[in-house]
Amino acid sequence: MKSVREKLSEVQLVRAMAILGVLSVHSTSFATLAMKDSNYYILYNFFNIFTKIGTPTFLFLSSFVLFYNYASRPLDKRLIVNFYKKRLKYIIVPYCLFSVFYFVLLHVIHYRDRSLEETVMKFIMQLATGKAYTHLYFVFISIQFYLLFPLFLWLFQRKPIIAKWSVPLGLALQWTFILLNKYFLQVPNKGSWSLSYMSYFLLGACIGIYYPKLKAWLNVSRENANAGRIASWIALWSIGLAAGLGHVYVWHNTRLNGIQYNSLLYELLWNVHTYAFALIAFQIAHMLHRHGWSWLNRWMKRLGELSFGIYLIHPFFLLVYRMFPPHTSISQLHHLWYAGGFLFALVCSWIIVALAVQILPHSWLLFGNIPARKPQRPITVAASNH
Repeated sequence: MKSVREKLSEVQLVRAMAILGVLSVHSTSFATLAMKDSNYYILYNFFNIFTKIGTPTFLFLSSFVLFYNYASRPLDKRLIVNFYKKRLKYIIVPYCLFSVFYFVLLHVIHYRDRSLEETVMKFIMQLATGKAYTHLYFVFISIQFYLLFPLFLWLFQRKPIIAKWSVPLGLALQWTFILLNKYFLQVPNKGSWSLSYMSYFLLGACIGIYYPKLKAWLNVSRENANAGRIASWIALWSIGLAAGLGHVYVWHNTRLNGIQYNSLLYELLWNVHTYAFALIAFQIAHMLHRHGWSWLNRWMKRLGELSFGIYLIHPFFLLVYRMFPPHTSISQLHHLWYAGGFLFALVCSWIIVALAVQILPHSWLLFGNIPARKPQRPITVAASNH
């Protein structure tokens, strides 16, 4: 295993795809409730469900980056201290500040009559559980993975055979939790707990540790093609597409027709869909890097670099945007308004985060470790943020 590994430009491209997925889900969430009488409801439901790859892909990618960079390094006190210093500085501090921001925002809008004691206790509970705003659960889950990371790194370094079995181990841990929760535990907000995403965490660990061996399989190209790889590529894309469309279909029936399926079916389709697309996103990133337009690669690379900041701030712009719905019976304008929400959140978030990085000397307090834009910079990345 190499002690120094190459920087991967594909990482930022995957991040870009993940944040676009997050924005698609969040910008269509209201439409899935309000547009049920529309002939285009099938599209709203499709974009809301099929693009749910965002958060799982971010979690997979976070684990990949951690294990890719740390797996071959000695696990000692210095490594652990530096690791947690970086997470505290670039992840937890922005999380806390944005938790305060959203909590105060919602307090002013909805809870002005709440007592001071109740307000303080509510904030402490929400900060401790990632509930200050709906999207912050992702950072809460990431923090849980950061707490687990040294333990898994130690285990994989001491017992490499376990690292080789990390993919089935992750699936077993996640589905054991899902089944126990359904029939016995019934944990509230189970989606805010790391065990619900353990398959992605250990998939990222496996790919990160064995990336030099798996790179040829992840890089779909003529020179890497052989009968076995072609068959596995077709299988992966077919399974991902089938599960994704099945995921869309069951939610369409549930939302529009009131049909309720067994909760395990929703879990299974979501898991297979997002699990496959975490890998497919890596393959697409390789193809874009090799064959995509240079302007598209530069645009997506920068979007990937800004993605953590965009993730944190974009719900604010959606909240503002939704204060001005169209007052018209013309359906086309409603469709344009919903599409405009996606663009408004993306563009405004991008501008604010990019300007902050360029102008504010301590922008990391808000948006984490984002590199300032440098012209003519080669497309390489340093592992950070997610």
